[in-house]
Amino acid sequence: MFARKSIYVVDDDSSMRRSMERLLRKHGFDAVAFDSAGALLRHGCLEEACCIVLDINLNGESGIALRRKLAFEGATVPVIYITGNDSQANQAAAIESGCAAYLSKPFAANALIESVERACAKLV
Repeated sequence: MFARKSIYVVDDDSSMRRSMERLLRKHGFDAVAFDSAGALLRHGCLEEACCIVLDINLNGESGIALRRKLAFEGATVPVIYITGNDSQANQAAAIESGCAAYLSKPFAANALIESVERACAKLV
């Protein structure tokens, strides 16, 4: 399987965060959830993550800005963006920031799992 199985989930919507945690655990991943960009940054340990599932709109914070900050600091962990506010501008910014996948809410469970598996497979 994958050497690193932790999936970091960053979403300010508690029900969405819990749903993704359950789904990822059901598929054998260790899901670690955060309710904000700051919570993820305080936790650190990005080298333990197989990938980050990152909401683009984090209660006034930008998931894309967080991804850029992490990349600037040298983090190479793949990012899967999720958003309830799909737009061409968001898609373009997500792609430009370097994402492994881009999913619009609501998305199918298998779309998330397949995206996570692809992102993690690239690290092997």
